[in-house]
Amino acid sequence: MDSDSGELSEGELSPGQESFNSKSLALQAQKKILSKMATMVVANLLTDDTSSEILDELYKVSREYTKNKKEAHKIMKDVIKIALKIGILYRNNQFSPEELETVEKFKKKMNQTAMTAVSFHEVEYTFDRNLLSELLLECKDLLHELVEHHLTAKSHGRIDHVFDHFADVEFLSVLYSSSEEYRQYLKKICEGINKLLDEGIL
Repeated sequence: MDSDSGELSEGELSPGQESFNSKSLALQAQKKILSKMATMVVANLLTDDTSSEILDELYKVSREYTKNKKEAHKIMKDVIKIALKIGILYRNNQFSPEELETVEKFKKKMNQTAMTAVSFHEVEYTFDRNLLSELLLECKDLLHELVEHHLTAKSHGRIDHVFDHFADVEFLSVLYSSSEEYRQYLKKICEGINKLLDEGIL
């Protein structure tokens, strides 16, 4: 954090602060607890072997496609940040009954998208880049709807960044192309998705 942000690291005194400040201490403790919770949610959501393998392959394929390591890294960081924030909201019962309906719609749409992505890989000559792109963009719209009253414009920007990349028809065409390198990435991604489908996670 830069010195202009006004945020202090744990135990640091602000200029002129010579005595104990309970509010400041409470805020620091709260930040620490939130940070620990966040780490736990990420651990549950993203660090099981299958999910991390899929993320690794998505990073590699994004890096290869964009020819930009930094951009590929940013895309995957945004994936993790979005999953993390939604995980925290969900686990802390922050969604209204209407929003929980949107969660169910999102899960169904993700399941349909995942099965379609795998089917296009497994069954020759079925790949339809427009259909897959459309499904991904429908997932994006449902996410925007879900977090509308909870997250900032920056988070909405992250959702756009992730889905606009993966739903790009040019990207999908390359991913499903006959290129041996991309076929290897896609094979591993689809194997991981199949595992998540079998386990009922997707």
